[in-house]
Amino acid sequence: MLSKIPLLVIPLILFNLGLFGLMGGDDPFIRSLFTVEMMSGGTWTMTIGDVIVLVALLVLFVEIMKSTITGMASIIDHLLSTVVFVVYLVEFLLVAGASTSLFFTLMVIALIDVLAGFSVSIRSAGRDINMN
Repeated sequence: MLSKIPLLVIPLILFNLGLFGLMGGDDPFIRSLFTVEMMSGGTWTMTIGDVIVLVALLVLFVEIMKSTITGMASIIDHLLSTVVFVVYLVEFLLVAGASTSLFFTLMVIALIDVLAGFSVSIRSAGRDINMN
């Protein structure tokens, strides 16, 4: 059952938790989690927003791997991924707090999931037909 749920809903939920103040502060996405002094003398800072993007990219990889499976379950997964993208798009356009580059990046990741999922499925289905 969980394999049918589009995993890119996880970053959407994390962003909305921060947006509605459940992560604390006015803008929790710029809060520093840790800072590392680099050998070059520079400093690298990881923020909550950076972690959400990393989670989204890891989930995107899993979603693309899921799209290689052909069958009825993959069609449902693609449709649900499309719904998740539409939710991202509507929230980006209609919610003032979502008009950030962080949320736009998450929305583009969701779009890539939709496009890659359909592309991989079409290519896989074409190979299945050619082999028969």
